[in-house]
Amino acid sequence: MPCLVPRPDVSLRNVSRGIPRIVLKRIVALLLAGVLATVACAGWLAWFAAQPLALRASPLEVTVAPGSSARSAARQIAAAGVPMQPWQFELLARALGQDGGFKAGTYLLESGITPRGLLDKLVRGEVALTEIVFVEGWTFRQMRAALAAHAHLKHETTEASATEVMARLGADGIAPEGRFFPDTYRFARGTSDLEVLRMAYRAMQGRLEAAWAARAEGLPLASPDEALILASIVEKETGRAEDRALIAAVFVNRLRAGIRLQSDPTVIYGIGERFDGNLRRRDLERDAPYNTYTRAGLPPTPIAMPGLASLQAVLNPAASDALYFVARGDGSSEFSRTLQEHNRAVTKYQRGGR
Repeated sequence: MPCLVPRPDVSLRNVSRGIPRIVLKRIVALLLAGVLATVACAGWLAWFAAQPLALRASPLEVTVAPGSSARSAARQIAAAGVPMQPWQFELLARALGQDGGFKAGTYLLESGITPRGLLDKLVRGEVALTEIVFVEGWTFRQMRAALAAHAHLKHETTEASATEVMARLGADGIAPEGRFFPDTYRFARGTSDLEVLRMAYRAMQGRLEAAWAARAEGLPLASPDEALILASIVEKETGRAEDRALIAAVFVNRLRAGIRLQSDPTVIYGIGERFDGNLRRRDLERDAPYNTYTRAGLPPTPIAMPGLASLQAVLNPAASDALYFVARGDGSSEFSRTLQEHNRAVTKYQRGGR
């Protein structure tokens, strides 16, 4: 049998009977005041969230430090020149439940942005991006100079040696030359220069592995590293893109035949910063590790950053039996199968027919 419990009469009328009228009026007034205050606050927040901010400059750069709370981020934003009280922005963030997810970084604010738009930007992490370009044929020294001159990078490797840089990239014992892929890299302002180098290093690893996997059969190259070295030479020797695969074929044919590469760029690289722009006969005759006139085979390391086209040309060279080439003076090259043909081409294009 169900248990029946008498239900107390808790109607407002019954309750009010035991409360003095003046007290009841005050309670109702307080409740109404609370409701009105809540409505007014919500209305003000909606108005504030939608008002364009009168920035002191456009674009305006604002940086939010890692680990910033809503209060701390609001103070940093106001200090950067955003015209609002920190408590206002903090209140908006808390009201929308977005006070715990700000992404650290540097943001660029444009005229017309509202507090709500700014809040969304911080939550999504739409940080300001910048870029750097590494050019095909650059040396590691030129790369580092570009990194050092970049205004929006965090410079962590400026004073480090090349050996130390490679160790910090997890490539201890590997020479840095040619190990970074030439490309345009986009990144958030304040990114470490080491991180940019890491992106370029991994990009080259990926491109080299893919090109090596798709290589032609029977190449006189024992490893991807040897392909990288030869590609760097082709990169420096190529004056016109259309000649790249033929230039690669000349060097591949020479390696097969055991003929020295005789590449001027390798000699110039070996001379280093002492090179004055004039390659002399004594430079070609002086034995050195990078002198491919005096030493057979490949030099010990790449001499520059090869692009993807040079990697692919070396690993899939043109079908040609040429062993020589000479610059025509217009960026293109003349290719020859025999020394006699080559000497005639040299006389025509390098000695003015004499």
